[in-house]
Amino acid sequence: MGDASNCHRTLATGLRRLGHEVVVASDGTKWMDTERDIDLKRRWDNKLGGLDLWARIQLCHKRKMKGFDVVSIATQGYLPLRPQRQRILYDFLRTNNRAMFYTALGTDSNFVEECLDPDTPLRYNEFMIYGKPAPHYLHEPQIANEWLHGPLKQLGDHVYDTIDGAVGVLYEYNVALRRRLAPDMIAYGGIPIDTEAIRPLELPDRIDKVRLFLGVHRDRSLVKGAELLEAAAKAVVERHPGKAELVKVENLPYKQYLELLKSAHVVLDQVYSYTPATNALLAMTYGLNTISGGEPEFYDFIGEKENHPIINALPDYTALTGIIEETVLHPELIKARGLQGREFVERHHRCDTVARRFVEFWNQRLIETGK
Repeated sequence: MGDASNCHRTLATGLRRLGHEVVVASDGTKWMDTERDIDLKRRWDNKLGGLDLWARIQLCHKRKMKGFDVVSIATQGYLPLRPQRQRILYDFLRTNNRAMFYTALGTDSNFVEECLDPDTPLRYNEFMIYGKPAPHYLHEPQIANEWLHGPLKQLGDHVYDTIDGAVGVLYEYNVALRRRLAPDMIAYGGIPIDTEAIRPLELPDRIDKVRLFLGVHRDRSLVKGAELLEAAAKAVVERHPGKAELVKVENLPYKQYLELLKSAHVVLDQVYSYTPATNALLAMTYGLNTISGGEPEFYDFIGEKENHPIINALPDYTALTGIIEETVLHPELIKARGLQGREFVERHHRCDTVARRFVEFWNQRLIETGK
């Protein structure tokens, strides 16, 4: 139930390859229009759109949502409806299926609490940077308040109190899960990538002009640090106009976005994460370089001691400009790093490998809970 950046859809691909029957119900991550089996997209972004979707669920879709061994919702915002409606459907799913699980793949109330906690091990995140408010928090402080109070907080508490277990797809999300759930209720899955469907690109040994690529989700620009990445990249291009160029795209459908992504050498992903997310991992699967989250804590968490191909982004303009400039001035490293990136994804993020982690955890929890 629900999706973000094609994560659940790709997980379904991996599960099917392992022989399981899977149904994905989502809104296609809005304008990304990712594939799904049950369409939960709001046709209009107003009250009528919400009523229309709720009626479609009640009249057409609910009967398809019964009798599963496992239902996993994509964070507490798994449905593009207000929290009260989400809770009603969540309780229906919990009553009419064997077990309810949680895929931690986006922001929720618990994660916001972790980000704002002075004692969090996360030195920086989209809300706080080294103990000071991040641009996202400064620009939209009401967002955090909405997560921490009222209907969103009530829904989050209800879900966490009643799920049978949770699987995080990022190191940060697993850190946050620990504050709310017992260790035996938590597992790490990782973000699934369908490596079989992606043929790596053949980068030239010599790159005369490095093409930097920035894909922006307009409503999540501050969350990802896109404005900081863009400013740093533009500064580098201005210093070295003959050695680098910047391509920026905004809010493209998923398939169109992937076609443009493949024209890049270096993909600028995000600056507030410890972990590479879907965009970065897709770029690495194509054999491209990515500037994203690649902190030592992440590599230690997944047990990767040798292959560290992610160019680690830092949430500081001067540091980030230096990181991008160093990459541009050493284009001879791009091809080899790209090959390492592809190897990294194949080892840690193949969709069937990730799916197997999910299944092993789900089965373990089914046994432990006696369901």
